[in-house]
Amino acid sequence: MKMDLEVSEPIDFSCGDHQHLVRKAADSNIQTKSSHSTNSSSSESQRTQEEPRSETKERLDSYVVQISEDPAPEVNNSISNLFSDSSIRRAFIIKVFLILTAQLVVTGAIISVFISWKGLRTWVLMNAWFTYAILPAFFVVLIVLACCGDLRRKVPVNYILLGLFTILQGLLLGAVSVFYNAEEVLWATVATALVTLSLTLFALQTKWDFTMLNGMLFVLLFVLIIYGTLLLFIRSYWFHVLYAGLGTVLFSLYLVMDVQLMVGGHHPHADLHPEEYVFAALNIYLDIINLFLFILQLIGLAR
Repeated sequence: MKMDLEVSEPIDFSCGDHQHLVRKAADSNIQTKSSHSTNSSSSESQRTQEEPRSETKERLDSYVVQISEDPAPEVNNSISNLFSDSSIRRAFIIKVFLILTAQLVVTGAIISVFISWKGLRTWVLMNAWFTYAILPAFFVVLIVLACCGDLRRKVPVNYILLGLFTILQGLLLGAVSVFYNAEEVLWATVATALVTLSLTLFALQTKWDFTMLNGMLFVLLFVLIIYGTLLLFIRSYWFHVLYAGLGTVLFSLYLVMDVQLMVGGHHPHADLHPEEYVFAALNIYLDIINLFLFILQLIGLAR
């Protein structure tokens, strides 16, 4: 049986919209075939008169079916529509920077207490359990913020978790800073601030899209973690310098990528949701903190 189908409007095959078209076309062809067999005994003039009418009927009974390979809308398009209003994007960026600024201020204040309070420095150096006790709570809060999207978007739970994470991070950095003198920590802070400002301005104005490097940077981060684990058993000055240098470069790239994810715009792989301001601030905050740690390690090795 031959059925002629034309396409005029999109048909969703997954919903079964095409079935009634196929049945209708089949019934139409059967009726046309029976009509031709009945009229076969008629005169030649009658067949000539029926042919235009038959052709007209075939045209009227022809339908259009459009097969789409990907009928579902893309996620990036829906998110870009949410950011189509420039005021929404501007409010998102301002909120992220305000949260990030508050995090850095709190972290800096905690580190300053550890550096300036000599009694606290001595106590931390004599009680290593303090650092090991903070680590489990730190990673638990980090995993919750990274994996639980509903909590990240629910106010005020997201702010409470982010504040707790910032305090724990500040305590860890304070415990690390007691192994360095105040001058080294100060130089590392200044260097981190300059690098962060420069990379942020670069990420805002460059046409290069660093968001597509997410997979590659994750692989490099995994390699860096393995390299750092091996350094626990290898006592080599230059290996430690190489490790600190690679970490500085890696988290510099991460900082550029996360800033572009936050800003979006002409970067096609930027797909953060407008309600993910806590997650965006958390990513940039971690990039800055890790950058600070690797720069501090470089300065300490240089001295």
